[in-house]
Amino acid sequence: MRVLLLGANGFLGRFVADRLLADPAVHLTALGRGDDADVRFDLASGSPGALTRFLDAVHPGVVVNCAGATRGGARDLTRHNTVAVATVCEAMRRSGCTARLVQVGCSSEYGPSQPGSSTAEDAIPRPGGPYGVSKLAATELVLGSGLDAVVLRVFSPVGPGTPAGSPLGRLAEAMRRAMQSGDGELKLSGLGVQRDFVDVRDVARAVHAASLSAAQGVVNIGTGRAVRLRDAAAVLARVAGYAGALHELDAPPPRLPIGAPRTSTESVIEHLSATPSPYPDGCGAWQQADVRTARDRLGWRPRINLEESLADIWMEAACRI
Repeated sequence: MRVLLLGANGFLGRFVADRLLADPAVHLTALGRGDDADVRFDLASGSPGALTRFLDAVHPGVVVNCAGATRGGARDLTRHNTVAVATVCEAMRRSGCTARLVQVGCSSEYGPSQPGSSTAEDAIPRPGGPYGVSKLAATELVLGSGLDAVVLRVFSPVGPGTPAGSPLGRLAEAMRRAMQSGDGELKLSGLGVQRDFVDVRDVARAVHAASLSAAQGVVNIGTGRAVRLRDAAAVLARVAGYAGALHELDAPPPRLPIGAPRTSTESVIEHLSATPSPYPDGCGAWQQADVRTARDRLGWRPRINLEESLADIWMEAACRI
């Protein structure tokens, strides 16, 4: 099976590439903006015609799209997450390759959920920020494209390579700095948030399974269990051997206007905050996936527990001590 992977150098894409390469039946071609891609192509600015010519030349059986942006302004997010997917869909419609499309979406497309509930694929999406809006628009493009396509809505991916800007990445960095400086106290905010953390290697397994399946529409990828960030912080402290006290701030620090003067205290608190705003992903205080569709249609279940994911996150952070 010939697979074209878009976004192979990203957090998710790297593990998807490893998983696909481990399958001897897969012949993988990576397309991206980096120098180490097999083919350099910018989906956000490249033309559908150019991508169509490449698809006709390579003739993949499956196209996996892990490309996109998680940070930036609304225009950049729209360009990288929505316009790029429009280019992919249009190129695949024009091409004679009749490939299957596996689009990697995200739980931010749903927006906030009712505490205690599990979000199923038929929930009405109400994204709470530009990132979720841009990804939801991409999903709608895929579902309306007429292609043989499935969208995997990944909840909160964690594990080795977790971005430093994510809640758990920020938490590990704050703990590393505290241990390096000998601080016996760590002040963090936003620890009441509850998320469904799923290991990135399990996400890669789901992408592989979706590539081989006939599933269409939207499929949630998560663990089916929400974990409070406060509890994740306690596990990370145990894994790291941090014996200091974890103090939760009552509220996140105020966001100062760009260019406004900051006191040293404000700077320190903002740096140590696990989340610089209450819900930067636009998902509110709670998110938990209903993962029955992934089990039934992909034959997929998560295998890696959060403690193992956190241990791998800490291993990378500890190397910087």
